[in-house]
Amino acid sequence: MVISQRNPLSSRTSKMNKLTTSSSELDLDRPNIEDYLPTDSIPQPHAKLRLRDLLDISPTLTEAAGAIVDDSFTRCFKSNPPEPWNWNIYLFPLWCLGVVVRYGILFPGRVLILTIGWIIFLSCYIPVHVLLKGHDKLRKRLERALVELICSFFVASWTGVVKYHGPRPCARPKQVFVANHTSMIDFIVLEQMTAFAVIMQKHPGWVGLLQSTILESVGCIWFNRSEAKDREIVARKLREHVEGTDNNPLLIFPEGTCVNNNYTVMFKKGAFELGATVCPIAIKYNKIFVDAFWNSRKQSFTTHLLQLMTSWAVVCDVWYLEPQNMKPGETAIEFAERVRGIISARAGLKMVPWDGYLKYSRPSPKHRESKQKSFAESVLRRLEEK
Repeated sequence: MVISQRNPLSSRTSKMNKLTTSSSELDLDRPNIEDYLPTDSIPQPHAKLRLRDLLDISPTLTEAAGAIVDDSFTRCFKSNPPEPWNWNIYLFPLWCLGVVVRYGILFPGRVLILTIGWIIFLSCYIPVHVLLKGHDKLRKRLERALVELICSFFVASWTGVVKYHGPRPCARPKQVFVANHTSMIDFIVLEQMTAFAVIMQKHPGWVGLLQSTILESVGCIWFNRSEAKDREIVARKLREHVEGTDNNPLLIFPEGTCVNNNYTVMFKKGAFELGATVCPIAIKYNKIFVDAFWNSRKQSFTTHLLQLMTSWAVVCDVWYLEPQNMKPGETAIEFAERVRGIISARAGLKMVPWDGYLKYSRPSPKHRESKQKSFAESVLRRLEEK
């Protein structure tokens, strides 16, 4: 039997060669800060640069670390998954019983309630909409009542427990209602009490069909977020609606997107430039049974409704707060922030300085390049000091 012995020196040398090769390959992938600066501004270091010198170059690293640790923007749009409680043999049978009750008893009953509601609604709405064409006042009054009715059936299909605080809204000229936004069901919860005309994003599918037919009768205004021309059209329709005396109360969600009911993002100033009295509405959901936040990027509205209909109940509080007017010398942005503070304080929500539309966009290349250039200049300044 022959036993071959390897030379330990040659083995160590080959390992060092592999490390050198892999290190050189990594160097090729690293970004070169010299690409962002003129060639004549690159100094030659006179002393050996250490790692601790690079880690102390500028607030850039502090800013990046702070963004990772305190990412309040991403937290605004995160749904909170329920904590599991069926983790032992004693609780698991109760959890299974709850699943049977929710999916086998409550869900079929709620589907039946919603089906009956749609049958009653359509059997009344279609004749009213078709036969009362020449009687606009009566037709509008009946259509408002029917829209409130179908919204009540929707709330009943979730076993909704909604407590309203404050006087019920009424239709008055030069008045607009604003509320924080958690889900599309915010509109349903408010609509069952008062037939609001709402400003809302145009949706596809069966929701879009309802928007263009039934909800059109209460004066709702739709827009497409991606169309720049829609902003001018919506602004004009808003002013016309506010000036009208027979129009339904106008409801706006100035955040412009759904937030998870723990935070409020910046209010768009459009609702506060109309010269009208602003009536704040605060909505707070109790998450003990279900999280009412609708994450439109992860689930459709149909899936969201099914989630609500298979939960134990939807519990929330609605506060109709004191009307607010713009103060002398106050800008529309300051007025919007003041109203946001009132809503946040009443609903127990945390205010964050973010634009909700950033949820649908990515940082521009110019912004990234400016950050890269700032970082490169900071490194070179540190090199010059050495």
